[in-house]
Amino acid sequence: MSLAKGENTVLNRDGTPLADVTVGLGWDVRDDAGPDVDLDGSAIVCGADGKVLSDQHFVFFNNLSSPDGSVRHSGDNRTGEGEGDDEKIAVDLDGLGPEVHQVVFTVSIYDAEARSQAFGQVEDAYIRVVDNLTGREMCRYELSLDAATQTAMVFGALYRRGGEWKFRAIGQGYDTGLKGIAEDYGVDVG
Repeated sequence: MSLAKGENTVLNRDGTPLADVTVGLGWDVRDDAGPDVDLDGSAIVCGADGKVLSDQHFVFFNNLSSPDGSVRHSGDNRTGEGEGDDEKIAVDLDGLGPEVHQVVFTVSIYDAEARSQAFGQVEDAYIRVVDNLTGREMCRYELSLDAATQTAMVFGALYRRGGEWKFRAIGQGYDTGLKGIAEDYGVDVG
């Protein structure tokens, strides 16, 4: 299922049990983009107030796992080369405690200001959610060109409502990089 900005979907719409998923992030660097554009995926595990539970619940290339191991980052891909997902974040839905209300997924360009880079230099950027048990892609959201001047983005969020896991395509761009997103979600970037 392809989502548009602002849309959401129930992940286990067909009623099959859903225990863990992988959120895949992919992109290609445009041929005319100059030096390699390094996109970084991250996850922010949030409570009921919409803020990060603790700084250790900010999962990214420098902190590959949440404290309980329920959210795990596969590691940094610095080039976006190759087919398929460039970075992956595994989420053990059954392992998330009741204090977790959503997991927010972001993408940012590493050192964007110093390199004068923005999302206009990448193409075919997407986020998708895959059921780890079946390998089935449950939803996908593709980045549109309206974020061409942005350096970071809240791409989407997994959240629970009424006992169901849902995914919302957010697509909120930032020109303040990952630092701006982290601060908005209460991460101490000191």
